[in-house]
Amino acid sequence: MGEPNHHEQLELFPIPSPCIGYCETDNKGYCLGCFRSREERFQWLKYSPAQQREIIRLCRQRKYRRLLAAKNETAAPASDEMPTLPLFDDE
Repeated sequence: MGEPNHHEQLELFPIPSPCIGYCETDNKGYCLGCFRSREERFQWLKYSPAQQREIIRLCRQRKYRRLLAAKNETAAPASDEMPTLPLFDDE
C-alpha cells in the first residue's frame, strides 16, 4: 500500500450543495444564487469532497467580486455628474 494522501480529508458527512433555490444565470453562465457554473451545478454529486470544497471557495470569490462590482457601480457618479474643476488657478 502507498502512503496515505494527507491532502484529502476524511469526510464524515457529505458536503451539501450550495444551491439556495434561486436558479438564474448571469451573462457568464454563473448561477446568481450559488455562483456555480453550469458544469459545477450539473456535476456536483460526481465531484470529490475536495473538489466540492474548492468549488465552494471559488463561489465565495465570485460572490465577493460581484458584490464589489455592484458597490463600485453605485458609488461612482455618472460621467455627466462629475464636477469639473479648473486645471489652473486662473480659470
